[in-house]
Amino acid sequence: TVDLKYDDVSYATVHQSAFLRCGMMPVQPIKELWWFKIGASEERVYYYDPTSVDAALMKRARRSNRDNTSLEIYPTQLSDEGEYKCRIVVWDNTGNSTEPSVPISKEARMMLKVNVPPEKVEITHLTSGRNLSLRCKSEGAKPPADILWTKTSPDGVETEIPDLAKTREIEPAGELYDTAEQIFYQLEENEMIAKISCVVRHHNTNTTIYKNITFVSPAIQNALKVTIQRFAEPVLYSSIENQDGQDNKAGLVKISADPGFKVPYNTSVTLKAAAPGVFPEPRYLWWVGDQTGIAGRELRIDNLEEDKSYYVLAENPLGRVVLEVPVHITISDYSQWNDSSRDGDVNEGDTTEGLDTGAIIGIVIGALIAVFFIGFAVWYWTIRDGTQVFSPKKEKPHTIDEETVPFRSTEKPLLRTISTQTLEGRRSRREPSI
Repeated sequence: TVDLKYDDVSYATVHQSAFLRCGMMPVQPIKELWWFKIGASEERVYYYDPTSVDAALMKRARRSNRDNTSLEIYPTQLSDEGEYKCRIVVWDNTGNSTEPSVPISKEARMMLKVNVPPEKVEITHLTSGRNLSLRCKSEGAKPPADILWTKTSPDGVETEIPDLAKTREIEPAGELYDTAEQIFYQLEENEMIAKISCVVRHHNTNTTIYKNITFVSPAIQNALKVTIQRFAEPVLYSSIENQDGQDNKAGLVKISADPGFKVPYNTSVTLKAAAPGVFPEPRYLWWVGDQTGIAGRELRIDNLEEDKSYYVLAENPLGRVVLEVPVHITISDYSQWNDSSRDGDVNEGDTTEGLDTGAIIGIVIGALIAVFFIGFAVWYWTIRDGTQVFSPKKEKPHTIDEETVPFRSTEKPLLRTISTQTLEGRRSRREPSI
């Protein structure tokens, strides 16, 4: 008596090895071994005759080294799934060596199930304020995969997100299945970075796939919290000048200017905003003064005529920041950019038609200054001689440098100097000369 040991159902993973067990108990000499795949008809997979033939009718099939009668298929394909039949013919003479051996045939049927791990995982999102709608889809698995959601803290601790509002859909795709799950999650107010993972688990193939989505708030260097009435709540604010040497900071909002932040008078400038590493991509809003904001990553400034500070808002569901972007004129005298100089034509007659307002004012101021100095000189010489304009002495008059008097702090005051000279003059007139 020969018994066959086999499994009713065997499982294999696509592209790996499949093992179909069919062993004898007790072991007997083999006359023939057949393996068939049952379908519309019996398809011969393998045949073995110890005397002459060891033929794999399916190239990927072979006898197993475990017991010489079981079947191995490598690499397994999805089309290999189905019902198989094992037929073993052995010689048995019931222990009587004097009588001829009798062939005994035994058969067993079994199922092969081929599992397929997820081929592709995608995660998409929609945002509204701090509310997130996340959708994770696993494609091409058999049987359908399971999905769960986790969140990783900034210090690297991963935890499953509890109490999620979610919906799940399983859709057949031929012999495989697509699993999609959508969740709704609200970011916390103090979160500047949030890493959320869709974890796809396929237990039948011992496969786990992580698909991460990391939300990063836009950031600026040395940010200060201020209140801007335009947005009616505190926002992060800083000057672009604080970004020097910080281009490698993750999530930093960067501003560039073409042709530059310092340009000649009447030059057009294009300001561009970018936030590498920020997700979702921020929306940008530019404005200057009380003008209506302009949305977009770029701001075009035509014919800049004066120094101005422009502002840009960068915002995504995790946060928002405002940057001041000053643009300067490099030439202070703008008169050279009048119409005649721009046209390149100079009218020689224009220089003789008359004086402009600035020249007239200069002449008037100069005349007033001259009158003032003449009056001061008359007053000074009157004070020096008492009643005479000029002193009768034939000494060299004492002169005073008008411009340096206010700065001669180490000398005697001007009034005292005049008084001393007056007394000495009177004394010299009273004493007779020798």
